[in-house]
Amino acid sequence: MRKLKFATRAIHVGEEPNVGEGGTGDVVVPIHVATTFARKEVESPTGGYEYSRTENPTRHALEKRLATLENAKFGLAFASGMAAEATLILSVLQKGDHVIAFDDLYGGTRRLFSNVLSNFGLEFTYVDARKAEYVKKAILKNTRMIWLETPTNPLMKLCDIRRISELGKSQDLVTVVDNTFMSPYFQNPLDLGADIVVHSTTKYLGGHSDVVGGALMLSNEELYNKLKFNQNAIGAVPSPFDCFLVLRGIKTLTVRMERHNYNAQKVAEYLESHPRVRKVHYPGLRSHPQHELAKKQMSGFGGMLSFELDSGLEGVKVFLRKLEIFALAESLGGVESLVEHPALMTHASIPKREREKIGITNSLIRVSMGIEDVEDLIEDLSQALNKA
Repeated sequence: MRKLKFATRAIHVGEEPNVGEGGTGDVVVPIHVATTFARKEVESPTGGYEYSRTENPTRHALEKRLATLENAKFGLAFASGMAAEATLILSVLQKGDHVIAFDDLYGGTRRLFSNVLSNFGLEFTYVDARKAEYVKKAILKNTRMIWLETPTNPLMKLCDIRRISELGKSQDLVTVVDNTFMSPYFQNPLDLGADIVVHSTTKYLGGHSDVVGGALMLSNEELYNKLKFNQNAIGAVPSPFDCFLVLRGIKTLTVRMERHNYNAQKVAEYLESHPRVRKVHYPGLRSHPQHELAKKQMSGFGGMLSFELDSGLEGVKVFLRKLEIFALAESLGGVESLVEHPALMTHASIPKREREKIGITNSLIRVSMGIEDVEDLIEDLSQALNKA
């Protein structure tokens, strides 16, 4: 049988109905709330299940689906994106190891690196990974990992995944890509040479702002075994109900991402033409400095954008207050449109001097485009811009 297309896999993998003898034919995988599983023989766990932190049937279904979305051999689900990141770092690195990371990272990732993990003897260098030569220049004798986001949060900067992954392999480094912004529908870093993909399943994979989760996808069996061991040992696993919600969200990922992308393109073009907007950051615009790279390594441009208002902080606050459809809230990737102020919200933990150095100013606004009628969204932005 030929390999199924993305939308088909997103609906069916992990939820194949068991219509054989003893099966119940569930079209939707049951939510297995049991914490422990009985066995008949002392040496043989029933179906391989012993204790729900170690393995759970609902989580197993989700992990199968996560793997297929990124064309990976293995998928692992976690209680949050940060839990996935922390388990990954603790599984791969040791005291004294060095990590090269994109300078424009999600604020929570940078907080984990600089404020938590650095206290345990890990070293981090932040570089502008838009230029692969900057990554190469930052490699030290103790460098073990390259950590990328592309596009970045919140400035939508891109890096060349294939080129940097090749650099990583030449130096025996593990290359990690946070693919949350693009989702597996628009970008597959493993296909471009990366070793591990990270997702906050809270975002596009869940898609409805009602579940917190994280995921790792990879094809290296040795790395997977380390991660699987520590997933159990550290224990930051999602509940069966959370796994069910992510499974359900993924079923509509294809149609949602297409609408997110359509709305974001229309809104980006509108904002770019507005006299109150100084600059728009969206890879789907020809004005984006890495538009050609976006077309090369992505099949779409996603639902995230940011823009700089031609105003000071007070004008930005007025604009945000006047919005009626866009909710002023952190997070992203849900069916509803959200707007936030990175300097005061998602990236407030980064020192002001460092924020401004990478371009996160008080005039910057980040937008997560939902799937509402785009005409309503543009009208809402228009009336708020007129009042700002």
